[in-house]
Amino acid sequence: MDTIASLFSFITTPVSWVIVQFHTVYGTIFGPDTGWAWGLSIVSLVILIRICLIPLFVKQIKATRAMQTLQPEMKKIQERYKNDKQRQSEEMMKLYKESGTNPLSSCLPILAQSPFFFALYHVLNGIATGKTIGVIDDQLLASARKAHIVGAPLAAKFMDSTDKVTALGATLTDVRVVTAVMIILMSASQFYTQRQLMTKNVDTTVKTPFMQQQKMLMYVFPVMFAIFGINFPVGVLVYWLTTNVWTMGQQMYVIHNNPTPGSKAQAAYLERLFKHVSHHGKTRNRREKAIVKAIVVKGRDRNEFERKFINGLNKAGLAAQSDGSVMKGESAAVAQAEDGTTTTATAPRRQQPKRQSKAQRQSGGTKPAEEATESLSLTKSDEPEDAPAAAGNKAASKPGNGTRSKAQSGQRKGPQRPKSPSKK
Repeated sequence: MDTIASLFSFITTPVSWVIVQFHTVYGTIFGPDTGWAWGLSIVSLVILIRICLIPLFVKQIKATRAMQTLQPEMKKIQERYKNDKQRQSEEMMKLYKESGTNPLSSCLPILAQSPFFFALYHVLNGIATGKTIGVIDDQLLASARKAHIVGAPLAAKFMDSTDKVTALGATLTDVRVVTAVMIILMSASQFYTQRQLMTKNVDTTVKTPFMQQQKMLMYVFPVMFAIFGINFPVGVLVYWLTTNVWTMGQQMYVIHNNPTPGSKAQAAYLERLFKHVSHHGKTRNRREKAIVKAIVVKGRDRNEFERKFINGLNKAGLAAQSDGSVMKGESAAVAQAEDGTTTTATAPRRQQPKRQSKAQRQSGGTKPAEEATESLSLTKSDEPEDAPAAAGNKAASKPGNGTRSKAQSGQRKGPQRPKSPSKK
């Protein structure tokens, strides 16, 4: 432990200083020796650290999305060079370089949080052993050793002996009950965070070994937290439980507002977006415009949920534009079709040609639009009986150009094709 403490000594003093500053604030409200003052100081330290790590979390989300996009290409490389591991690694690194992604980017928040975790562990371990750490002097050390969180001392562990727990002013039963409940909550929050990521925010159209690996980690991490948690002081358990709850809430926010394309979360988000857009007739903010713009730009590469969203807008008389805005079909000049091509939003529906009467077909002529409409409104019983005969006589009286002047029954009107000489 001394080796680890020496490695992270550069961060131990700042961490202890932050805890003392928060303790000064909460001590004036709840009392300096209470568990509320010290416990809330640890919780506030976690919140402060996680706020500082938000830029790294955004970078982690982008890296994870990029890795999910590369999964099909990675699978092809693995299948192509499955017997040559060196060439497989070279092609993987080449793919990462060309796409500008880094597999380690998804681990940045955890790596950045590790020094603070070890520093806090060292501070709380010093409190448990009665050693001053950083800016925590003898007076603050005595106050921290008196602090209890639901009956468990701040520096007590699940595996501590009865004598050590008694020296901290508590019973072994209280310590083990409190630590066991906190370990269970810590493991459950870790499992739920990973599970909602795998079940809601993963592209279901791509099946890769990466997904199987993530599914395995969903069960491995909670077990690891349960095993190592029995050796953590109560203060460290408060820290780790708080950061797990923060991660869970942060992940829920990302899944709800910026889901992975092709995932169940995207289907739910586009359904909510369609209801809002169809109700207001437009996109309401910059984020909605960015989502609609990204879907329109994809064209034929849209997934099932995105095509359903565009088709729903078209049926509602709305048209998604290339800039992310949504306009009504009457005023929109161009609407995006399902296959990505553009079609006129107010294009008239194609009509079938009107059927002509027998007299019109025999005469070969066309009536004006008014007469054609009037003739279609009449029935066969209303037509004059001599109309076919008069039309036939009129057609027969017209001389043909080099053809017979009268069309015989059963023959086509107009110029007749000369008979070919019969073959003998």
